[in-house]
Order: sequence, then C-alpha cells, then structure tokens
Amino acid sequence: MFGKEKTIPVYMINGFLESGKTSFIAFTLEQDYFAIDGKTLLVVCEEGMEEYEEDILESSNTVMELVEDESDFTPSYLEQLAKKHNPSRIIIEYNGMWLMRDKELPADWMIEQQITHVDASTFEVFYKNMKSLFGEMVKNSDMVIFNRCDEVEDLSPLRRTVQAVNATAEMVFEDAEGEVMEMTEEDLPYDLNADVLELDGPAYAIWFMDAMDNPERYNGKVVHYKGLVMHPRNFPKNAFVPGRMVNTCCEDDMAFFGFVVKSKNAEKFKDGDWVDVTAKIQIEFWEDYEGEGPVLYASDIRSTRKPEQDIISFM
Repeated sequence: MFGKEKTIPVYMINGFLESGKTSFIAFTLEQDYFAIDGKTLLVVCEEGMEEYEEDILESSNTVMELVEDESDFTPSYLEQLAKKHNPSRIIIEYNGMWLMRDKELPADWMIEQQITHVDASTFEVFYKNMKSLFGEMVKNSDMVIFNRCDEVEDLSPLRRTVQAVNATAEMVFEDAEGEVMEMTEEDLPYDLNADVLELDGPAYAIWFMDAMDNPERYNGKVVHYKGLVMHPRNFPKNAFVPGRMVNTCCEDDMAFFGFVVKSKNAEKFKDGDWVDVTAKIQIEFWEDYEGEGPVLYASDIRSTRKPEQDIISFM
C-alpha cells in the first residue's frame, strides 16, 4: 500500500521490458503541456535498449536516478533521493518484474497517474507466463497503452483482458508509428449478424464485457451458451443468473460473469447446476444493474453436463 500523506505528485509508468516506457516518458518530457517550473525527478528502475538523451533531461529540468536493485526501492531510499533533488514532481519508470503490491512509497508521495505500457506483439507470451505480474500492473492503472498493434490480427482479447482486471482503465491502441487505432465490431470473435451468437469459451467472456460497454449492440440479439446457475438473494422467482467463472488475471483471481435470465422454469434449476441457455436479449432497467442493461429472456433452457473447460479466460 502507498502512503496516505500526499504532497509530491508521482507519475508511475510501468510495463515489461521493451514495452515502450522510456520512449513514452522521453516524448512526454518534451511536450509543452507537461512542462513545469520546478525540477522533475525521474526514477528509473531498469535499463532497456532506449536511453534518455541528455538534452531532453536538461531542457525539461529533469534529473535521473537509477535504482536497479529491487532491495533499494524502499521508502527510506526514495526519501533520500527527494531530499537530494527537492523535486516538484516525480516520474517512476517502474520495473515490470517487481510486484507492485510489495512496494511502498514515501508517505508524502502521491500517485497522480499510473500508466501501463504493453507491446501487443509479445503480449500473449508475457500474459501466459506472467499473469499475476500483468494483473498487478493494470489493477490500479488509469491508462493502458498497447503499442505495435498492427502486428496483431485480433485486438479484442487484449481489451477484454484489461477490462476484466480494471474496468475503469482507459485503453489506447497504437500502431508501430504511434498512430491510434480504433476498435470495431469486426474485432469481435463472432458475427453480430448471425441468427444466434454462439458463445463458447473465450467468446463468452468477450461478449459479457462488450455487452456491458456497448449494450445497444446486443438489443434483440439471440445468444446460446452454457452457464453455471446462481440465484442471487431477493431475485424474483422467474429470474436467475446462469454465468461462467472467468480467469481474469491468474489462477487465484477469478470472477463470475453473468447477466439476468428470465424464465418460467428458473426455480427448477438449483445453484451449482449447469444449464444450456438460448435467450433473446432486451436492454431494460434492472435494479441490480443500477440502471439499464442486458436482460435475457430464455426461449429454451435445459440441464446439461459440466463443460470440460468450466473456467474460461480471454486468451
């Protein structure tokens, strides 16, 4: 946990090695909108292929300190750096291999903004091998920037993976030239014009997240999927939630994803049962949504066997 007494603004820039952190910070330091009268302390926690040019540091009144050893990243040592340079603000280029939950900042350092950088062309490899580290990076990030996205055929799993961990994070997708790319319906793993949307495996998780963000896309659509039955308290007799457990970050970090389903046979199915659902989506008010959202009206629902892959993920 970071300290509660906050007086010095801190910009935390994290991501795995070679994800574009240094280039982003160097570019930002040159921008007029980021200029200040005081000194900037840049704390660099790993050295990559890119280096900071002296003229950029000098023109932006920035002093750089290298903290390569994880054991040195302590409140007492960071306080020493602050006393040495008396900065008006601090930028931390954080080491993506250091778990953020294990670190503490000085009590008077305030996180103003946290930005995570991701190389989209290598994301799948890093994510499969270091889910926990990635989850720690994005959990409290205000923005996630995916670069080199023109080398990736399908960007939707990247978006849904971040949303599952941090639904409020802003996401930016850039090509190799730094131009922003837009996400469209074509990025979805199913055809929105199909008579029935078949939601197997990762497609279910992607559909759930997209339906939360863009419910109007699914108004009147028919979906088919297998779900685990859950009866929330105070639900009417004709409603329940058949959903799926989704691996949002790591094996110990899962969430139940499911929308309300209305059916005259809702009471027939008990918590923990598996059902095969075909339903039409209507966007309407539901108290638990605290507003409008997808409410599914079942045209066919029946008991089924537990699927071989009962826990799904976005990748």
